[in-house]
Amino acid sequence: MLNIKINFKIILFGFIFTFFSSFGQSFFIGLFNSDIRTDLNISHGQFGTVYATATLASSFSLIWIGKKIDDFKLVNFSVGVIFLLFFSSIFFSLINSIYLLFIGIYLLRLSGQGLMSHTATTSISRYFSFNRGKALSGIWLGLSSAEFILPMTIVFFLSIYSWRSIWMSIALVIILFLPLISYLTVKNIKLSSREKVRGSLKKNNIKNWKRKEVLLDPKFYLISLVMLALPAINTGVFVYQSFILESKNWDEYVIAQSFMFYAIFSVITLFISGPIVDKLTSRKILPLMNIPSLLAMLILFYFDNYISSYFLLGLMGISNGLANVLGSSTWAEIYGVKYIGSIKALTTSMMVFSTAFGTAIFGMIIDYGYSIEVIAMTSFCYMAVANILIIIFKRRIQPILIK
Repeated sequence: MLNIKINFKIILFGFIFTFFSSFGQSFFIGLFNSDIRTDLNISHGQFGTVYATATLASSFSLIWIGKKIDDFKLVNFSVGVIFLLFFSSIFFSLINSIYLLFIGIYLLRLSGQGLMSHTATTSISRYFSFNRGKALSGIWLGLSSAEFILPMTIVFFLSIYSWRSIWMSIALVIILFLPLISYLTVKNIKLSSREKVRGSLKKNNIKNWKRKEVLLDPKFYLISLVMLALPAINTGVFVYQSFILESKNWDEYVIAQSFMFYAIFSVITLFISGPIVDKLTSRKILPLMNIPSLLAMLILFYFDNYISSYFLLGLMGISNGLANVLGSSTWAEIYGVKYIGSIKALTTSMMVFSTAFGTAIFGMIIDYGYSIEVIAMTSFCYMAVANILIIIFKRRIQPILIK
């Protein structure tokens, strides 16, 4: 009973942290795009450039800062992340120039999308060995809930309050709510804390890799090629959804409505994928992760009817649900959990970097006058090549067992 209670607490902690990571996610910051540009008198291009460069800077910072989770008790590290997110939200509400916008976005991307999600997934990956897939599915429901609830909520509040007031309110909620939640849920969790399930200890006898060893391992780059496709392509689609609407002659609300399908299918996939990963291992599921998005890119390439938007976002949601589980469980499964904080700091940083890279590549292709169909086929080819390679070399993606 005690173990069940502890398990629930740490999953609740992860759920809340992924929910609050939304304050640094592209879908959330993008809701304030128009108001910020109007206030600062900047163009779409200027906002996009600042956003991409600030995201890149945050990805590099995360490599060093995220590693520190291996050195501190979880509750102490968590409180530090909370205060950084609190400060970032206050700072963002006060920006009055394009230079301060860069710093504000950098802080939000680092503390929100980066460290909040990094803290949640690292703590779950380290603590759970036998039910890791189900636990990761549970915590990522936090972000899916935010994606479902917050857009409509923020649009409503923006019709009543200024965007600066909303960010001040966000800061207040963060400081009043999160430190207490962290203390109540993970105050007793140590670096050595692990899930205890009788009769399954053999699953723990894998080699624990240090980050410098991982960087010299060829299979790390093979897996990364698959892992980084989704955040790069998804972010590109989300950021340039207005270009897709114009290209396909769809109504301006079509993609916004289709996000409901994205969120719903993400949640359904999370519920299904967790138990499957625990039963079959992440390594066996990994080649399937991007297949729904491959089909989505074919839909974007071939079909112009607005109904295809629902299939496009729905299929992307399925891949997203799989990626949320596999993106953490795979690394722990192959490289162990002792140094998982520093490894996850690296992989999360690469993920954040890929979102900026994807946004930049999509923008360049658009600026050169190519169509959305060219973008779709380019994305399809990248994911197809990555998938073929992972299938060919899948037998090499194995943990090293300690006898």
